[in-house]
Amino acid sequence: MKVMRSALVVGATGLVGTELVKLLCESEEYAAVNVLSRRPLDFSHPKLDVRLCEFDQIAECDFEFAHEVFCCLGTTMKKAGSKEQFEKVDFEFPLSVAALAKNKGVGHFIVISAMGANEKAFAYYSRVKGNLERELINMDFPKLSIVRPSLITGNRPEFRLGETVGEKVLKVLNPLLVGPMKKVRSIPAKQIAKAMKVIALHGKKEKIAIYLSDELLELEMPINVEKDSFIDEEVTFNWKKFHEEELPHADKDTEIDHSKLKEADKEK
Repeated sequence: MKVMRSALVVGATGLVGTELVKLLCESEEYAAVNVLSRRPLDFSHPKLDVRLCEFDQIAECDFEFAHEVFCCLGTTMKKAGSKEQFEKVDFEFPLSVAALAKNKGVGHFIVISAMGANEKAFAYYSRVKGNLERELINMDFPKLSIVRPSLITGNRPEFRLGETVGEKVLKVLNPLLVGPMKKVRSIPAKQIAKAMKVIALHGKKEKIAIYLSDELLELEMPINVEKDSFIDEEVTFNWKKFHEEELPHADKDTEIDHSKLKEADKEK
């Protein structure tokens, strides 16, 4: 008998998030897909429930229990307009979502970071992503999966000169990037979404797993799915009825230390 699960997606209006929501809704493995978003989605589905909210005002009451939380939040410096706003979207908001997910008993947090993420990196963008990874690791989730794609390609609603040029260049260079350089190849948003679903259902067994771009390019759903790879059917279809006492034990005092936001940029 087929069993299914529930998912919560943040960043669902972005390039990867849009593809991921559609994929999860059309997947036989998921019974419910919840989204927290600042604006409505251009997509509807019987499984989909969208809750509009501002991420700087997000609260535990905005959260429904989910077996996986997929965090696809991210922006660019140009779109953000300032380092402060950029860090809100790429650092502070993901941590706020993660803290609420941890308190809600979510067992698996899956986040999109970036190739080259390193808290000691010279590049500001890579440093912010590295700081985000460090803080998420310190939250001690039962399972944390960090996705580090290279340049993401797809049909963006807005024109980005740098990414458009980079996409055209890498389209020519991709076949030449082999061996260790394969991780530099550009990767379609649709493939990242597919890889995130595979990671949720059949990912690495390690408590903290990092997926580089070359690995993301090759991730596919296994042909033979083990029966025990999903949760009990009764639990799945009644996930909205979970009471706090029925959830896995979680640290109810998990909070975001906003002073970390200032510390994260000391090397600017």
